[in-house]
Amino acid sequence: MLRCIMAVKDIGGSMAKAALRIFLLDDKSDRAAAVSAGLVDAGCVIVGVATSSADLVQQVRQSSADVVVCDLDNPSRDTIESMQALNRDEPRPVVMFVDRSDPESITAAMNAGVAAYVIEGMVPSRVKAVIDVAIARFQAHQALKAELHEVRSALAERKLVERAKGILMQSRRLSEEQAFATLRRLAMDQGKRLSDVAASVITLSKMLQD
Repeated sequence: MLRCIMAVKDIGGSMAKAALRIFLLDDKSDRAAAVSAGLVDAGCVIVGVATSSADLVQQVRQSSADVVVCDLDNPSRDTIESMQALNRDEPRPVVMFVDRSDPESITAAMNAGVAAYVIEGMVPSRVKAVIDVAIARFQAHQALKAELHEVRSALAERKLVERAKGILMQSRRLSEEQAFATLRRLAMDQGKRLSDVAASVITLSKMLQD
């Protein structure tokens, strides 16, 4: 029997198991009822059901779902656009089961942030495995995004510091080492990040030039 559970940390830091909270999107209401029942039997908690992708972001946000499961005949352009908005505003692992598709729809869905795209519809015995893959892919993608953001932020901060050093070197006739030491001392005295102090130096320089 498939079981819809996920590992979570409790307050004490130990691992506990909690039922997956599922938001279901199914364009056929009668099929949605059957799919919901199957997911509940598997131990999932259905926190929202929709037969249309309209207002999907708001519905998923209000439901606090862990995973979005879509069971569709063929994803429409509106559905793909809703997935793009969801990935941007309320990112969640998204599993899409479709009865038929084409290469363009597959590419569009993956670009929209769908973590798992399964053709030939939903097979109950495979649902848990597909959801697990979707969660793993989503987490890996989010970690990569966070790492990329960190690298870009570090590069931007370094550029600020380099620019501020140049201003101090020119205005105060300091060496590069002296300019950096000045910025670091100001950051320590003010309890601020080095990049924040550098940004202030740049702003002040612009004001004096105007």
